[in-house]
Amino acid sequence: MAQRQHYPLEQLAVIKQKKLEEAERNLHEKKKALEKEEEKLAAVEKERDKVKDHRTAKLTQLRQKLDEGTSTDKIQQMKQYLKVVDEQLKTKEMKVKEQQKAVENAQKQVDAARQEVIKKNQEVEKLRLHRIEWEKEMKAIQEHQEGIESDEIGSVLHSRKSIKSKSSHHHKKKK
Repeated sequence: MAQRQHYPLEQLAVIKQKKLEEAERNLHEKKKALEKEEEKLAAVEKERDKVKDHRTAKLTQLRQKLDEGTSTDKIQQMKQYLKVVDEQLKTKEMKVKEQQKAVENAQKQVDAARQEVIKKNQEVEKLRLHRIEWEKEMKAIQEHQEGIESDEIGSVLHSRKSIKSKSSHHHKKKK
C-alpha cells in the first residue's frame, strides 16, 4: 500500500502563517498608536478650548468695562492682556494642527497595516486551497495505485486458481 506523502509546501505555509500573525500584531500596535494620538489630540483641543473660552470671557469683560467707561489705562491693560491670550490661542491652534497631522499619519499607518494583513491572509488562503487540491490529487493517485495493486492481486489469484484447476484437472485425467 502507498504511504501518505507530506505536503511539499508545508514549510512555506508555516512561514506565510507566521507572517500573517506578525502583520496582525503590527496592525494591533498601529491601532493602539492611533488611539494614543487621538487621545493627545483630544487633550490639546481641550487646552485650546480653555484658552478660547478664557479669551471670550476677557472680551466680554472688556466690553463691559468699555460700557462702564473705565479708565483708558485699564482698557489698554486689558487689550494688552488680550494680545497675550491671542498668542496663547495661536500656539494652541498650532499644537492642535500638528496633532491632527500626527493622527492622520497614524491612521495612514493603520490603513497600510490593514492592507498588509489582507494581503498576507490572501496568501495563506491561497496556500490552504492549494493544499486541499493537492490532497485531493494525492488521494486520487493513491486510490488509482490501490486499484492497480488490487487488479494485480486479483490477476495473480486468478492465475493461481487457473493453474491449480488445470493441474488438478490434468491430475484427474492421469488416473
